Amino acid sequence: MIEMQNVQKTYPNGVKAINGINVKINQGEFVYIVGPSGAGKSTFIKMMYREEKPTTGQILVNGINLAKLKNSKVPIFRRNLGVVFQDFKLLPKLTVYENVAFALEVIEEHPEKIKTRVMEVLDLVKLKHKVRSLPDELSGGEQQRISIARSIVNNPKVVIADEPTGNLDPETSWEIMDIFEEINKRGTTVLMATHNREIVNTIRKRVIAIENGKIVRDEVRGEYGYEG
Repeated sequence: MIEMQNVQKTYPNGVKAINGINVKINQGEFVYIVGPSGAGKSTFIKMMYREEKPTTGQILVNGINLAKLKNSKVPIFRRNLGVVFQDFKLLPKLTVYENVAFALEVIEEHPEKIKTRVMEVLDLVKLKHKVRSLPDELSGGEQQRISIARSIVNNPKVVIADEPTGNLDPETSWEIMDIFEEINKRGTTVLMATHNREIVNTIRKRVIAIENGKIVRDEVRGEYGYEG
């Protein structure tokens, strides 16, 4: 499903963010990416959805080598990928329904199928009653749930989440994690970068720890392993 082979990433300013990573993530896994600030987690995550390209090495996602993927092909690649951000990235002038439907409209899905699928995912995140609301009429937790609904409306094989509970209170964070667990139970691979020690230590999944651009720990049912 996801494989990195001898991946290195050096930015133009000389900073080596990723330094020789080899890792394989199988279909249906739930994986936390942890590590101290500046360890390389964000770069690791961004390379997975081709926001960044490796300097050397190969990254295979859904059988596609991202190191060789042309920029013009990136939007097509991302159709089979769901990405959830810390700051939601909803379109402020579109309703809840329109924000989620947009992901299907850009691939010219049939209108009836769009309506059915949008309502299915809004039901999953328990926000069918908010279809006509605008993002600024929602709480932070509700906005993140809409962001998740949008990320899975295409039935992606992989969902990548970058600090999805970072801006949320603890109770809301647990609600968001329930949704990610349900998505994973339905067969979707979930890859989540997080600083949330309590969540990682409570909902035990595979943990990949990154420090100084290298994987220093890879445990099947791991712990967070860092203070704070």
